[in-house]
Amino acid sequence: MSTHSEQMHAPEGMARCPIMPTYGPPPVMFVRGEGSWLFDPDGKKYLDFLSGLAVTSLGHAHPTVALAIAEQARTLLHVSNLYGTEHQAGVARTIDTLIAGEAAPRGQVFFANSGAEANECAIKLARKWGGRGKHVVVSAWRSFHGRTLATLHATGQPEKHEAFQPLPEGFRHASWNDLDDFARALDESVAALLLEPVQGEGGVNPGDPAFFQGLRELCDERGILLMVDEVQTGFGRTGKWFGFQHMGIEPDVVTMAKALGNGMPIGACWAKAEVAAAFQPGDHATTYGGQPLSTAAARAVLQVMQSIDAPALATQRGSSLTKKLEALPGVIGVRGLGLLLGVELDAEVLGGRLARDVAAQCLDAGLVLNGITNTALRLAPALTVSEDEIDVAVGLLAAVLSGGTS
Repeated sequence: MSTHSEQMHAPEGMARCPIMPTYGPPPVMFVRGEGSWLFDPDGKKYLDFLSGLAVTSLGHAHPTVALAIAEQARTLLHVSNLYGTEHQAGVARTIDTLIAGEAAPRGQVFFANSGAEANECAIKLARKWGGRGKHVVVSAWRSFHGRTLATLHATGQPEKHEAFQPLPEGFRHASWNDLDDFARALDESVAALLLEPVQGEGGVNPGDPAFFQGLRELCDERGILLMVDEVQTGFGRTGKWFGFQHMGIEPDVVTMAKALGNGMPIGACWAKAEVAAAFQPGDHATTYGGQPLSTAAARAVLQVMQSIDAPALATQRGSSLTKKLEALPGVIGVRGLGLLLGVELDAEVLGGRLARDVAAQCLDAGLVLNGITNTALRLAPALTVSEDEIDVAVGLLAAVLSGGTS
C-alpha cells in the first residue's frame, strides 16, 4: 500500500487510495474534536491552533451548533433554491447588519457552498455590473482567492497557475500595499478590485489602512467596484466583525465562508443592493447554496458569536498570544490582526529547517499549526481559546524551537 493509502485507512492490500492525493499523505487522522482539542484514532490529544484553516472559530463540536444541525437534519435537508427555506433570510439580514452597521438594510446576499464559490459569484457580479468591455478584475500579488479556474487566476501566485494554463482571461495583478502600482493597473476595462484585508495564504500580510482608503477613492473616481475577500478574515477573526472594518472603508461587495458554518460548508457573497441589482433570475445559481442544514448551522454560529462578542474575544486573546509569542527566543516578529497571526522565525534558530518542518515537529508534540512561508508559521486558534490553552501552545512551540519536541 502507498503511504497515502495507509494514512487514509484504505482497506488492506489496495494498490492505491480511493481518495485523490491532492493534499499528499496526511500526517495524522483526526476522529474527534472538542473545543480547542483534536483526537487521533489512538486517543492522542492535539491542541488545535489552526481551526481547520480559520473555520472552527467557536471550537470543535460546539454544542449549540451541533444541536441546530441535528435538529435540522431531522426536519428538512433540501428542496433547492426554487423554493424558500426558513433560515436564509434571517442569516442574510444578520450578515447585512454586521457589514453595514447602522446603514443596514444596505445589501443583499447570495449563498454558496465555499469561499471559492463566493468569489466566483463576486467575479460574475462584477462582470454583469460592468458590462461588455468592462470586465477585468485586479487583485494583489501573493493573494489567494480560490482554486476554481477563475478564482485561481485572481489568485496572485503564478506558481499555482502554470499547471492549468490557459486560465480565463480578464485578471490582472498589482503589488500589495502599493497604491501607485494599483493605480497604474486601472484602465477603462477594469470592473472591480478584489482584495483580502489580511493576505492569509500569502503569508499573513495585513493591509495598510491608507492603501485601502486610497483604493476606495480610486474606485469612486473611476466607477470601479471595491470587493473585499473576507473568507479567512470574516466573523470576528481579526478583532472586528470583518477585516475591512480596520481599514476605514466601505466596500461594494464582501465575500465570506469558513467561520460562517463553523465547519458546515457554506459561503456567501454580499453586495450593496444597487450592485446586486445587476443580477437577474437565471444569471447565477447553485443547487446546494444556502440549503437548510447549512443555514441552520450559520444561524446558530452567528447567534453564539454575537452573544459572546467574538470580535472582542479575538482582540483580547490575540493581544495575549502575540505578546507571549514575541517573547520566545527564535521569534523575530508577529504580524496579523486579532487571532490570525503570522510568526516570523529567526533563520539561525531554524538552522536549515523550513517553517513547515517546524510545524511538523509541533504536530508530533501535539500542536496543530502550519508553515505559511519558508520562515513563518500561521496561527489561527478558535476565538474561544482559553489563556491556559494559549500558555500550553506557546510552551509547545518554545520546546520545538529550542530543539525539543515535548
